[in-house]
Amino acid sequence: MPPFNLTTFMPATFILTGIPGMEQLHVWISIPFCSMYLAALLGNGVLLFIICTERSLHQPMFLFLSMLAIADLTLSSTVVPRMLALFWFHAREISFGACLTQMFFLHFTCSVESVILLAMAFDRFVAICFPLRYGAVLTMSAVAKVGLVALLRSFCIIFPCIFLLRWLPFCGHNIIPHTYCEHIGIARLACADISLNIWYGLVVPFTMAALDLILIAVSYGFILLALFRLPSRTARHKALHTCGSHVCVLFLFYVPAAFAALTQRFGRNIPPEAHILLANLYVLFPPLLNPIVYGVRTQQIREKAVKVFICPKRRLLRQ
Repeated sequence: MPPFNLTTFMPATFILTGIPGMEQLHVWISIPFCSMYLAALLGNGVLLFIICTERSLHQPMFLFLSMLAIADLTLSSTVVPRMLALFWFHAREISFGACLTQMFFLHFTCSVESVILLAMAFDRFVAICFPLRYGAVLTMSAVAKVGLVALLRSFCIIFPCIFLLRWLPFCGHNIIPHTYCEHIGIARLACADISLNIWYGLVVPFTMAALDLILIAVSYGFILLALFRLPSRTARHKALHTCGSHVCVLFLFYVPAAFAALTQRFGRNIPPEAHILLANLYVLFPPLLNPIVYGVRTQQIREKAVKVFICPKRRLLRQ
């Protein structure tokens, strides 16, 4: 009997299965996921509104923060609505083009966030180590160029993944055991060697992220040296408080990202449902917690939030 020969083709659609082994719990799992997504939309929306409407916040630090909020909204909105449709309406089919588009914006946005976090570290470095030159170094033009660099670098890193996937021959199997499309998950459906996809998807983004982390660490090394030299204890405490917010955001972004990427490629002993849950929380936790961290720990944001939302209500009550 001749062996069964699968015809190679470009699939019209992929099938997303959700979280394998937990299909009966999809509706219940969607409740906290949906709540976190709505809270992330609200938190980042409020943050953007405050920064846009308050002219005193039109400074590099807060402009970078608004870029981070936009990236967070893009990251969560790329994944969560499609995932909720899968959980609620069993909308498991996704076209090949839509899958590649989701994959691109997912990885592209993560890369953009890495550059923005580096820019925020550089902003704190200049503000603390060279305060007199801050206005000359971080102009509005410089901030705009940083945003452009973030977009261009991320595009150049992630766009080749689309070509690497389109060149692969796919066989009859088109089921992705995940809630969304990502590079290696799609590549594993191919009936060909995907070593290039694995190494490109691991080496290039990790090299860029590692470079960003090294530069961030160097910036904070100089910042700590400068803080210990400050004569005023109040000024030292204020600077540490501001930098503390940024350090919290760095941990929220890089630690889950590294863990999710490494377990996707090397974590064979980790149950797939644990990996998929972590991958979904990764696109929800940073967008959810970033505005909370900055809103709670940054005095200017707190004051402006009170001015925008609390004071008008008090005036209405007095009338």
